[in-house]
Amino acid sequence: MKIIVIGGGAAGYFAAISAKEGNPSAQVQIFEKTSKVLAKVKVSGGGRCNVTNATFNNRLLAEKYPRGEKFMRKALEQFDAQSTVKWFEDRKVPLKTYPDLCIFPESNDSQTVVSLFQTEAYRLGIDVFLYHGVEEIDQVENGFELTLKDSKVFANKVIVTVGGQPKSHHLNWIEKLGHRIISPVPSLFTFNMPNEDIKDLMGIVVEKTKVRIEGKKLIGSGPLLITHWGMSGPAILQLSAWGARILEELNYDFSILVNWLDETKEQDLRDQMSLNIKEHGGKMLGNWNPFPFPNRFWSYLLQKNEILPSTRWVDLNGKNINKLVNTLINDRYKVKGKTTFKEEFVTAGGIDLEEIEVNSMESKMCPGLYFAGEVMDIDGITGGFNFQAAWTTAWIAGKNAAK
Repeated sequence: MKIIVIGGGAAGYFAAISAKEGNPSAQVQIFEKTSKVLAKVKVSGGGRCNVTNATFNNRLLAEKYPRGEKFMRKALEQFDAQSTVKWFEDRKVPLKTYPDLCIFPESNDSQTVVSLFQTEAYRLGIDVFLYHGVEEIDQVENGFELTLKDSKVFANKVIVTVGGQPKSHHLNWIEKLGHRIISPVPSLFTFNMPNEDIKDLMGIVVEKTKVRIEGKKLIGSGPLLITHWGMSGPAILQLSAWGARILEELNYDFSILVNWLDETKEQDLRDQMSLNIKEHGGKMLGNWNPFPFPNRFWSYLLQKNEILPSTRWVDLNGKNINKLVNTLINDRYKVKGKTTFKEEFVTAGGIDLEEIEVNSMESKMCPGLYFAGEVMDIDGITGGFNFQAAWTTAWIAGKNAAK
């Protein structure tokens, strides 16, 4: 049996290894259209590769996918985050879990993962062909004919793992086989704020925030990073993932409201400030910051509300207190545009999940054709979830293609 995997990324290698282990006598080949394999693995997680997340409850894990939650819940029954940890550790790659539940190789180097995949492919006898871009697939007797730039190749089974595509027309060759392509839009991007002074605080992180899109029910939570173009960090990236389609419809022109104190409610904050005035009333605001963020950021909030740092807490008037309270828990910023979040960029969209058999990753239109990874309409929030979707779907696709 000859199995061709189209795409030499994370899902491609994982599917090829799964297929070859499932059927050692099969001929398994990876076709990669560029000169590089595993490029995204190499640069992901700042070059550390966040392989999965220690969310070991599959229902909670599936909730991390803005697109594909139900599909993933079913797929995770076969290969979940614990399966991923075991897979790597069985192959002598120890992993480390961090407080935010992100799991990285103990080496903190993505090259560890790249080398493992390449070593496994070599050990199993999987052939990897670079500059092998597939332009068309045709169903023929007992399999498929793949059209490359200057040749045609036969395969009994094909696994498509070409990743997220920026435009629908890049998947025309799959659409021709009868599949519906859900139009791709960006997910996991940062917010541009060209007209906001907060950019001057670039590099500052506020650890616990709640961010919502004004007029929508979308909420992101967690650390927020101020950048020289606007805002980033997990709270923003979550919002961009959950709101991928809504924000595209708004042409990335909207406002956000930030609670710099996480879930603190107005009355609780007023009580906290009253206590602070009672206990530290004689101190100047510029010298006494009772909140869990950097002093430089506190100075910015005072300046934004036209409150002098030399003002004593006890001298704050009702108007100033109202302003501060509102800014701390309901701070408004105008967003105009987005910036791709470097290597973590993913797309929402791809092959319609309704047309893929979840237990095998096989096409319902074309028996013998399988899908894995981001080419499908599945995407997760940041934190190792997109790689977990790649491992899960690729393991299932490879195992079933090998039968």
